[in-house]
Amino acid sequence: MKKPKLRDTLLLTTLWMGTAYGAPAMAAEPYWGDTHVHTTYSMDAFMFGTNIDPSAAYRFARGVPVIQPVTGAWIQIRRPLDFIVISDHAEMLGVAAGVATEESLISSTSTGRKYIQWFKEGRLGDIYADFVKVLVGGEDTDVNDDRIKKSIWSRVADAADLNNLPGKFTAFTGWEWTSNTNGANLHRVVFTPADASTAKKFTPYSAFDSAKPEDLWKWLTKIRKETGADFVAIPHNSNVSKGKMFDMADSEGRPISAEYARNRMMWEVAAEVTQIKGTSETHPALSPTDEFAGFELYTTLLQGRKDGVKAVARPSEADYLRSALKRGMEIQQRTGVNPYKVGLIGSSDTHTGLASSDEDEFYGKSVIDMLPADKEKEFPGIPTNGWEMSASGLAAVWATENTREAIFAAFKRREVYATTGPRIMLRFFGGFGFNAEDASAADIASVGYARGVPMGGDLLRAPKDKAPSFLVHAVRDPIGANLDRVQIIKGWVDASGKAQERIYDVAWSGNRTMDVNGKLEAVGDTVDTENVRYSNSIGSPQLSRVWVDPDFNPSETAFYYVRVLQIPTPRFSLYDAKALQIDHSETGQPASIQERAYSSPIWYNPK
Repeated sequence: MKKPKLRDTLLLTTLWMGTAYGAPAMAAEPYWGDTHVHTTYSMDAFMFGTNIDPSAAYRFARGVPVIQPVTGAWIQIRRPLDFIVISDHAEMLGVAAGVATEESLISSTSTGRKYIQWFKEGRLGDIYADFVKVLVGGEDTDVNDDRIKKSIWSRVADAADLNNLPGKFTAFTGWEWTSNTNGANLHRVVFTPADASTAKKFTPYSAFDSAKPEDLWKWLTKIRKETGADFVAIPHNSNVSKGKMFDMADSEGRPISAEYARNRMMWEVAAEVTQIKGTSETHPALSPTDEFAGFELYTTLLQGRKDGVKAVARPSEADYLRSALKRGMEIQQRTGVNPYKVGLIGSSDTHTGLASSDEDEFYGKSVIDMLPADKEKEFPGIPTNGWEMSASGLAAVWATENTREAIFAAFKRREVYATTGPRIMLRFFGGFGFNAEDASAADIASVGYARGVPMGGDLLRAPKDKAPSFLVHAVRDPIGANLDRVQIIKGWVDASGKAQERIYDVAWSGNRTMDVNGKLEAVGDTVDTENVRYSNSIGSPQLSRVWVDPDFNPSETAFYYVRVLQIPTPRFSLYDAKALQIDHSETGQPASIQERAYSSPIWYNPK
C-alpha cells in the first residue's frame, strides 16, 4: 500500500475542518468553561455524598446560588462560567441516585434490588466497592440496562437544553467513557453540540460496551452517520494511565498505524493538561532540564493498595502530554499521520457538581474533602487525600460567540488553551512575517490572523531562509496575580528520527537577566503565609513578544506551545491551614504555587 504524503493528509484534514467548522475566523472573545463536571448521577460522586444533580450543576456554573451539600448553606460562584459539560460516568449512569429513590426500572433488576437493600442498611461502601469491582474488571451488570440508560439520559439531555442560553451561557450534553482496566486511567470525556431531541436518539457509549478507545471512535463514527450528531472526545488525567494513554501501540499491542492515527485524530482534538488530579504536562523524570516540571504532580493510581502498599505511577512518556506531542511526530515520520495532534485544555473533574477552580473558592474533589477539616481524610478505595489534589483547571476557547456551535468549532480547530484556574488571556500566533513591532500592536488579534495561524494551527514548508516567528500576548487575570514569564516549549524530530525538546524564556517581568547557563533569575515570592496574601509589587500585568526560533531547521518537523507563569500565590491548602489554625506544613503541600496557562501547540510540517 502506498504511504500517504504528509502534506496531502494535512490538506485533507484542513479541508474537512474548514467545510464543517469554517476557517479560523478572527475569534474575538475568550470563553471560559469546564468540560469535566460530575454530579449525583455519577456512581462515585453519589457515594461520596453529593446531591447536586445536572440541573443544579448547570445553575451553579451560570452563577445561580445552590445548596452546599455538606453545610446546607447557599453558595454562589464568584465569577460564572461561559460554558460547561456535565460529564457523568456512562457506567451505571444515574443508578445510585435511582437506588436512593427506589426507581421502578432499577428495582426491577436483581442488582438494583441488592443495592436498594444495601442502601437501606447504610452499606454505601459496599455499593461503591461493587461498582469499582465491576468497572475495573470490565464486567457487565444487569443495571446496565437500555431502559434505565435511556430514561436517565433523557433527563440529562433535557437539563442541558433547559440551561443552554445562546449568547449568554452554553450547556453541552456529554458523559465520561470510563475505561479503567487494571487501574489504567484511559477515561475520555465525550460531548456534543446536538440538542436534546438528537441526543435522545442514542445512549452514551460506556466501558461496559468496550474498554478499547478504538471501539469508542468506531461508535462515534456510526452515531454521527445515523443521527448527524458530532462529538469531541477528550483524554483526561493521563498522568496515571500506567503508560497507556499515549502509547506507541494500539490496544492490541500493534504499532500505531496511519488508520489508527486518522481515527483518533478525527475525535480527540484536545486533551486535559491540568485538572484536580494534578498536571499532565510533563514530569521532572521526563524533562530534567525544565525547572518548572515539578508542578502539582499526582501519581496515585486508581487501584487502591496492594499488600497494604500505595500504588504509585512510574512516570512514562505515554502518561504526559509533552512527550505525547513528541511521540506523535515520531509516529508521523513513519505513518504520515500524527495520532497525538491535540490542543491543550484544563478542566476540573470535580465530583461535587460545583465547577470552581480558584484557590480561595475550591470545594474539593468530592463531598468527602469539601471542608478544610476533612482534607486529611483518605478517599474510599484510593490512598490519597484532599490536600494532594489541585484546585484546577479551566478550558479557554477563542470563539466568535457563546453558542454550542461556535465553541464546538473552536475545539475542532484546536483554538483552545488551558489554565490551572486563573483567567489569564493568552494569544499565540505563528507565521513567517511577524516583526518585533507587532507585539505592541493596538489589535494583536488582527495582526496575528492576517499574518499567521492561531494556536492549534499548522505552518507548512518555510520560505527559503526564513525561520518561523511567533506572536505571543499574555494578560493577567483581571482580579488575579501578575505574570512572571512567558515560555515557548519546542519539540522537534532530529535527523535520527528521535524527538527532542527545549524551553525558551521569551518574555519576562522586571529587569531580570539570564545567567551564563541561560537560566532566568526567579521572580521572587511575596506570599505572606501568616495572613494568606500576596502582592502584585512584582511581576507584570501583561507580557508580549515576537520570538523567532534561533535553532530552526527547515527540514525538521516541530511543534511549539506557550507556557505562561504567574508570580507565586497562596495554594488552597494554605487557606485551609489558616482556617484550621495549623501550620501549613501539616498539609504536606507548599504554601505557594505558580499558577499557569498552556496554549495549544502550533505545528511546523516541512513536507
